[in-house]
Amino acid sequence: MNEIAMAQLGEIARIRDESTIRGVPEPRIHTKLNDLPSLGEQMIKFCEEIGFTLMPWQQWLAHHSLKQKPDGRWAHPVVTLLCARQQGKSTFMALQILFRIYVLKEKLQVHTAHKLTTSAELFYKIYAIIEQNPKLAAEFTKKLESKGFQELQFTEGRRYIVRANNSAGRGIAAPETIHLDEAREYKDEDVWSALRYTQMASANPQIWVYSNAGDQHSIVLNKLRERAMAAIFGGTDDIGWFEWSAPQGIKFDNSAAFWLGVSQANPSLGITIHPDNIRAVLSDPEDIVRTEVLCQWVDTINPVINPSQWESCKVEGLRLNPEADTWLAIDLSPSRKEAALVASQRLEGDKFQVILLQTWHNPVNLDDKAMANDVAEWVRKYPVQLVAYSARTASAIASRLKPAGIRVEPIDGLDYAQSCDELLGAISSQRLAHSGQDELTKQCLSAVKLPFGDGGWVMGRKVSNVTICGAIASALATHYATMSETGVDIQIV
Repeated sequence: MNEIAMAQLGEIARIRDESTIRGVPEPRIHTKLNDLPSLGEQMIKFCEEIGFTLMPWQQWLAHHSLKQKPDGRWAHPVVTLLCARQQGKSTFMALQILFRIYVLKEKLQVHTAHKLTTSAELFYKIYAIIEQNPKLAAEFTKKLESKGFQELQFTEGRRYIVRANNSAGRGIAAPETIHLDEAREYKDEDVWSALRYTQMASANPQIWVYSNAGDQHSIVLNKLRERAMAAIFGGTDDIGWFEWSAPQGIKFDNSAAFWLGVSQANPSLGITIHPDNIRAVLSDPEDIVRTEVLCQWVDTINPVINPSQWESCKVEGLRLNPEADTWLAIDLSPSRKEAALVASQRLEGDKFQVILLQTWHNPVNLDDKAMANDVAEWVRKYPVQLVAYSARTASAIASRLKPAGIRVEPIDGLDYAQSCDELLGAISSQRLAHSGQDELTKQCLSAVKLPFGDGGWVMGRKVSNVTICGAIASALATHYATMSETGVDIQIV
């Protein structure tokens, strides 16, 4: 924890009125700082001249992100800015684009985002600032717009262009600066690669990446963060990483620790953001609040299973009873490279447990015969009533188990949708118990909802983008563990 944050924590602990809390101007996580000269003061002065006073955190960022080496090249060829929503990232980006056009005289800047509407909104914001400022308007020459493309032109051949992400790098050569917005939404490296290599002939290129925290699918952002962490812990990477975020794991309460986390993720708190606005969204889905308000990484944004509810179902020391009725369920990934086997048993009352017994991985294709033999070994250890499976993924394994006298039952379609509902209901009511296995937790929290039928839903294998075999197998096993032995769950007296 840095000195500013420690002082802030002491201040928060002493006060009762959160309206006096201010955001922390220094990022909680950042790459190593240096004493190189910076163009930050020039940017701050330029912004003031055109009517914008940068907030303290924006001034801090301008100073440390625009450092130059002795030869005039950028100290950080790649700069990443992360903080919560509505802190002023877009305003900072717009002002930086103008600073580079009017002060640095850069010939070409390229801007793209996951959605063109996001980039277009900034485009019009920049255009409006130019129109309202005679000094800026004097060097402006033309505005061009077409489908998937926008451009502002200036004297001396300077240009700022907006491109749709699917054509971001097409026909572009040697831009000085690239602005990549909403980086957490990029699930592959196509756009990053298309833009990154347009700068190979640039004399002094710099890429700016803007985002709030993402999840395990945020490929581009996660790789940049890995580079940054390596640099922070002694690597030689010259990436600049500036992350305003709350520490992982803080609870949604009214404690000093919570409000410290809020102030660390929201550097504009108390300036443009009121604490009441933070408090008003705390009842929203947890994953959304953690990414949007606390700038924290989550397994999946908008997951099927609430992480806090899943955690509340954790019971230390759970073990399968070798004499209790047991239901097994197996599921394979669409690629047939991953699989999971889950067991369920009833506990006292209406509670039951799920345990991840085994996972399989093969970089080419799983061997259904070998897997069937593995399942049969588990069947011998417990009084297994049946093995549930999806005919879409595990029919080859089931066809090998059946001749061995092992009862198998497929669950697909409406029954699968019902099993997903049963799993979610058991978790929210804490009737389900698990031992906190890391792999099972990861897969369950990675599952994403897929619409099914008229208003229904299921856990989607492909839409989740990662392995969720353990989550699906848990749902199939839950279907039987929650089934009433008498067929009657509710009695009317």
